[in-house]
Amino acid sequence: MSSFSLQAIKDNIVPFKKEDFVYAYGTAGFRSIADVLDSVMYKVGILATLRSKKLGGATIGVMITASHNPEQDNGVKLVDPRGEMLEQSWESYATKMANAKDGDSLVAAVEEIIASQKINVDQAAHVIYGFDTRPSCPELVKHLESGLKAAGADAKNYGLLTTPMLHYLVRCINTAGTSDEYGEPTAEGYYQKLSEAFKTAVKGFTRLSPLHVDCANGVGAPKLREFLKYLPEDVLSIQISNDQITTQGALNKNCGADYVKTNQRAPPNVKIQPGDRFCSFDGDADRIVYYYMDNDQTFRLLDGDKIAGLAAMFIMELVNDAGIDSLNVGVVQTAYANGSSTHYLEKVLKIPVSCVSTGVKHLHHEAEKYDVGVYFEANGHGTVLFNPSALNTIKTTEAKTPAQHRALQQLAALTELINQTVGDAISDMLLVETILTHRQWSCEAWDQAYTDLPNRLAKVIVADRSIFKTTNAERQLVAPATLQAEIDAIVAKYNHGRSFVRASGTEDAVRVYAEAATRAETDELCYKVAQAVYDRGGGVGARPLMP
Repeated sequence: MSSFSLQAIKDNIVPFKKEDFVYAYGTAGFRSIADVLDSVMYKVGILATLRSKKLGGATIGVMITASHNPEQDNGVKLVDPRGEMLEQSWESYATKMANAKDGDSLVAAVEEIIASQKINVDQAAHVIYGFDTRPSCPELVKHLESGLKAAGADAKNYGLLTTPMLHYLVRCINTAGTSDEYGEPTAEGYYQKLSEAFKTAVKGFTRLSPLHVDCANGVGAPKLREFLKYLPEDVLSIQISNDQITTQGALNKNCGADYVKTNQRAPPNVKIQPGDRFCSFDGDADRIVYYYMDNDQTFRLLDGDKIAGLAAMFIMELVNDAGIDSLNVGVVQTAYANGSSTHYLEKVLKIPVSCVSTGVKHLHHEAEKYDVGVYFEANGHGTVLFNPSALNTIKTTEAKTPAQHRALQQLAALTELINQTVGDAISDMLLVETILTHRQWSCEAWDQAYTDLPNRLAKVIVADRSIFKTTNAERQLVAPATLQAEIDAIVAKYNHGRSFVRASGTEDAVRVYAEAATRAETDELCYKVAQAVYDRGGGVGARPLMP
């Protein structure tokens, strides 16, 4: 480990490959075509070091991945000490450093962070990092390591990992030896923790039929295979598909959670029959969706909304059976959640629902306000958070009946089974399998809880997306003026109609979401709102047409 040196930071700067490229750190960190990320990786190494120094030497994580994006893309994000996403106030520092084009401007940006955050540069810094299966990763890792070395970090390479595994490792390292120690900070520790919790959770129940898992030709495939060594076949039967991690161009190509969710169909290379159980991970295994084929040969999707409803139902029942119904259980959604799911949670399960802006950081923060907070985006990314008070209640409550004892035991197992740092496809799969095993439910039985309203997503290219301003968790526009009133008037004509628009975070486009009682009404509603956005919001290219 070398010492922190501004001169070394300046001398070793990695030049831009594309001079006019503008970088921005968002919810997913930095993400773009991999070819322009060399310079960013170097600076992320420096930023991670500064973040660790600011937090008294706590270990910071760096993950190189582009999740569900095509293979030619890549990205990088920082993980804070408890396995959470980088504190939002530091995102602007990341963006400023990334856009520094020479050694002097980079040093100026670093000095600004040191001064504004009152960082002691002599404080030791600790950083761990991992990466997914993308062919661009080895080269990008070298540039990250160069930045870590220039900034004097004590760094450790954990190699090939799923994104949730890196989040787990960061939290384990930083909580070691404390009262809320999270686990052993190794891949084996992760596998052991989840597998033992699952065995406890399903003990005494009949194993379900095999689950077919599409791993998106990503890192989830080798890691799931490693994990399954810890679970006997008679406890959980898994059949893995789309595991070609060395086949060029295969990652996320016509497979994976994003493909299934977006196209409302199984991957083309998968043979699915009525009665089969399927799920899909995304490229870095932090999203999961389930699906099945009904007896009429119709594809049925069980997305993040369905998973949230299943998890909330099960946890509420266990809380009641355990006699600890004083615990406040809630669900957090975004505007993209299907209206039927919100109705089911609020009116049938009687569970409070919060709606927040799109982005995991908003969901996670809101979920922390509940004793037990369930959050899932419709795309399949989500988890369950148990606050310290809830964990203590589950641990210390004395059971008065055998039924109460079983419920407390099940809740304790869930707190170990669920990766509370971030959405985790493997952990969330085990959560769903636990509940379905308890119920002895097929995917079709699970799907009967409620029926999704038909919905449609559309994209409208605009000259300037920044003119679109929203309020009420992105469900209403405040600008352009009068457009929201026009949308409201259109929506009012449709049975169970709902529509909202929001600017894209990555391109000059506006996303339109619509749902209504029938497919025909939904498509027409989406088309009319998209036309209104085009007409009032500076649409570019061809005017939207009826799908």
